[in-house]
Amino acid sequence: MEKHSVSPSPEDAAQALNTLTGDRERLASAIQVPRALLAAYGCLAAWWVSSAAGTAPGENYEPPTSGWLALVGVLVVTYLIRRETGLRVRTMGPRAGVAVAGIIAACLVLFSVSLGLVASGFTWAVVLTSLIAFATTTWLSGIACRSAWDTLRHG
Repeated sequence: MEKHSVSPSPEDAAQALNTLTGDRERLASAIQVPRALLAAYGCLAAWWVSSAAGTAPGENYEPPTSGWLALVGVLVVTYLIRRETGLRVRTMGPRAGVAVAGIIAACLVLFSVSLGLVASGFTWAVVLTSLIAFATTTWLSGIACRSAWDTLRHG
């Protein structure tokens, strides 16, 4: 028994691809930037960096446990962004990966600087490192989201 299948013409295939490309464009342009959720990432980063002010750096240093709570907060915000926009972390693209790595590196550096400030007696200056953590994380998370939308738009 032989099956005869009719393959689509090149014009039909091109039309189908154009339709899919148009759908991707409409989907990517319809996504709203979740500014409050991006700011939530910034708030979590600032909170974690500011937790250095409550420590006693030195020989008997014990890291604050708020780092685990901040990680849980990041996972919750990531889930909320996925629920609101439909974007998955795995499909965000390489530029988003670089932005996330930048967020982690910046927060680690700012936390270390904050510990140094506390050890030097400048606990008040941790406010500045926390504000920098907020601004940097919010900005870089925006870059990561835009990268995800560009990846969605261009397939």
